[in-house]
Amino acid sequence: MQKVGLFFGSFNPIHTGHLIIANYMANYTDLSEVWLVVSPHNPLKKKDSLLNKYNRLEMVSLALEEATNIRASDIEFGLPQPSYTIDTLIHLRERYPNIEFVLIMGSDNLLTLKKWKNYEIILRDFSIYVYPRPNNEITEWSTHPKVIITKTPLMEISSTFIRNALKEGKDVRYFLPEKVLAFIDKTGVYL
Repeated sequence: MQKVGLFFGSFNPIHTGHLIIANYMANYTDLSEVWLVVSPHNPLKKKDSLLNKYNRLEMVSLALEEATNIRASDIEFGLPQPSYTIDTLIHLRERYPNIEFVLIMGSDNLLTLKKWKNYEIILRDFSIYVYPRPNNEITEWSTHPKVIITKTPLMEISSTFIRNALKEGKDVRYFLPEKVLAFIDKTGVYL
């Protein structure tokens, strides 16, 4: 059975930190593929701070044009909003019964897992591959049999940092894939 990691995110915008994490999961764990799931509306984030979902999906697709085992997914675009991870996981499991889906999340999200809709079902039915985040010690779930703490390189870059830098006219060329930066420059989406 194929094992696919689901890396959910707003990707507002996608940056090299996201790509390094996805690449690590796709190539240094037992996952055969990683899907970057663009979330139209994360219930824990303000929707008005998000660029429209199609622009975010376009940037993810551009960033992954040359990737072989990482791909963009718009699966949540057709599901009710806000997007709840458990609903997407169940939908994907029904749609792709021959794939074992694994949830990829940062240690910061693991710390708030109890706030998630049906988190007990997620922990019961799905493995969670966790990557480290700055200033987040993993304690509560670290011994749970479904929680796998990975040795993914620590990324301190964030989409918020990039959006703020763009608004201030700062050079962000090494924080974003070239094609994503070209898209932002051409469309002016964050200015």
